[in-house]
Amino acid sequence: MDIERRSGCPINLTMEVLGDRWSLIVIRDIMFGNRRHFRELLNRSEEGIASNILAARLKRLVSLGLITRLDDPTHSQKAIYSLTEPAIQLVPMIATIGAWGRRHLPVSEDLSIRAELLEKGGPALWEDFMNDLRNMHIADPIGGANGSATSPVLTDLTNAFLDVRAKMKRRE
Repeated sequence: MDIERRSGCPINLTMEVLGDRWSLIVIRDIMFGNRRHFRELLNRSEEGIASNILAARLKRLVSLGLITRLDDPTHSQKAIYSLTEPAIQLVPMIATIGAWGRRHLPVSEDLSIRAELLEKGGPALWEDFMNDLRNMHIADPIGGANGSATSPVLTDLTNAFLDVRAKMKRRE
């Protein structure tokens, strides 16, 4: 891992890896959106990441061992990005960050429903989700990218998001 080591403090080192503006957003989009190709990550990001920043973050996350890059067998110019075990083990931390944000920040109803469900589901749900992610990203990354390997937890989280978003649109 090529990270700056200001100290051996685990919090500092974690912030060196994940503390920039975009790294956790890219991991979030791969994890919760199953966005596995560059174009999906670029065009479907709520935050509107720039293409040069996305390319740099993907390259950095690969070099840090948090994601892998695999040639897509369906298209010679595409790559499939997958989470590695260290990234999958971020699920509890991401769930905790989402829960904190829901309690203390002006979040939107649709974008916070997954955090609410992860908080309510607790460690048992996180473990189920991590096992699903291992299947989709490590055991069968191509199947995870093309939809033949799926996650019941991710399906439930996505359906909850879509339901809340539909309710919000009806209220408009």
